[in-house]
Amino acid sequence: MTFADLHTGPHPLLLPNAWDVASALAFAEAGFPAVGTTSFGVSAAVGTPDAGRTSRQATEELVRRLSALPAYVTADLEDGYSDDPAEVAGFVAALADVGLAGVNVEDSTYGELIDPAAHAAKVTAIKAAAPDLFVNARVENYWLNQDATVEATLDRARAYVDAGADGIFVPGATEPAVLDRLASALPLPLNVLAVPGLSLERLGELGVRRVSTGSLPYRAAIDAAVAVATAVRDGEATPTATPYPQAQARLERYAQRAAGRR
Repeated sequence: MTFADLHTGPHPLLLPNAWDVASALAFAEAGFPAVGTTSFGVSAAVGTPDAGRTSRQATEELVRRLSALPAYVTADLEDGYSDDPAEVAGFVAALADVGLAGVNVEDSTYGELIDPAAHAAKVTAIKAAAPDLFVNARVENYWLNQDATVEATLDRARAYVDAGADGIFVPGATEPAVLDRLASALPLPLNVLAVPGLSLERLGELGVRRVSTGSLPYRAAIDAAVAVATAVRDGEATPTATPYPQAQARLERYAQRAAGRR
């Protein structure tokens, strides 16, 4: 089964998003066949805001480390970190060479939608440089609340379909009627963020083929860490956690796999 095949199963592919090796390992060992990265989590971990083209080096380093992960890996690359399609394609092709299965590339830069033709050019360049890579073209209308209509979103998405994208990601779209219209109109797998109140089964009924957790696990993990420290400070019961020997053994197995790939 290929990474693309995971989008054609009886239920939507649930893609958890990791921000470091430890979180990716935990997702893989929990049985998830594919793991994504989160640009917010990767950026936040090094102390920079998301969507500012600051996560390129950290994302590249993480992808290379995750080449030993026993799961497919797809990376969130913001807008590709460049306006130049050739530069974006070269960067992505280098990651594909170390085993990356897919990428998300968004059609906005610094919080503003870009010309869809410019984004389509990036998609085409990436597919030419790495034909086997699953390119998930991210359409930002709903996420940024800019021209956030089904018609405007589909206009942009169709340009990316024509450019060679393998999937369409529309974060921020949450209304069942909107999701149904998007999925019905697109010939490629539709990816959305997890929607509170809509189960995977319901999203599948609406035509969604992939559901990403985005930065939610990272943000929840930060909250959980603070809750532990607060509980110790206040003399309250602390939550259970993976025992140290189990977490250490997980890392030892990963290190052995990584060493074997060198």
